[in-house]
Amino acid sequence: MYTTHPAETVLTAYQAELARLIEQHTPGNGAHATSIPSLFLLRSSDIAYPSFSVHEPGICIIAQGAKVIILGEERYTYGPSSYLVVSLDLPVAAQVTEASEETPYLCIRINFDPDEALDLMTEADLAGLSKGESRRGIFVDPTSPDMLDAAIRLVKLSAQPEDAPVLAPLVIREILYRVLRGAQGHALRQIATGGSTANRIARVVHRIKADYAQPLRIDELAAIAHMAPSSLLRHFKEITAMSPLQYQKQIRLQEARRILLSESADAADVAYQVGYESPSQFSREYARRFGLPPISDIKRLKGELG
Repeated sequence: MYTTHPAETVLTAYQAELARLIEQHTPGNGAHATSIPSLFLLRSSDIAYPSFSVHEPGICIIAQGAKVIILGEERYTYGPSSYLVVSLDLPVAAQVTEASEETPYLCIRINFDPDEALDLMTEADLAGLSKGESRRGIFVDPTSPDMLDAAIRLVKLSAQPEDAPVLAPLVIREILYRVLRGAQGHALRQIATGGSTANRIARVVHRIKADYAQPLRIDELAAIAHMAPSSLLRHFKEITAMSPLQYQKQIRLQEARRILLSESADAADVAYQVGYESPSQFSREYARRFGLPPISDIKRLKGELG
């Protein structure tokens, strides 16, 4: 006869409690801000089309359901037994894969600044663990009872405005510490370590994102990273799963989609605005990324939102 291991029992109990708290504070589908600025509660009762975004550095802990994140050609699937960490700005597609009205997808997202990880590494003397090859700026790691316990305390604090300003930062540091000490924490430690290859690539990512509409000049980016152009291209792909040009294209397309959705703008004008010289090339690449040409895609999105 199968007997549940005590650790599994504790993990399941924590998952159920975290799910209960998220459901209590999320009256509908979507991402819900909380009184803690870096904490968001996510809920979905159905499996919709993939969403596209530039995922900022953050930790996502699922209490119920499952989700897949697509970076380039790679897929990262996670659920209640694992958590996702994104350590630098990455353009991704995301889709909830397990959800229903009776059992909705429930998740918390904690945004963080990589400098917070560096401060914690210094305080906990973790810098010596950061050596090794460049790793992806995104990873999935197993969720522990201790991680879920901290997540539960954080969500509870979001309903305690008198305590949250003092205690929430301490709980977030605890969660970040557990990520840094985790099996895949090496990837985050690399990004946070000043002067490391991953940290230099993160600076290049920041520049491309900030100047996405400008022509891409590899020599200038290589100078920012203090690397030869060939080394920049190799390490950039190791960490982001794409080339600098592919990264720029995805940023441009996602910004174009945001503009088209929020403003009454002509697709050709938006193409020039985000840096394309050819509206026809923009339309082709837009359809390749989002599945439909700009006008059709925006009509579909507005229909979903309406």
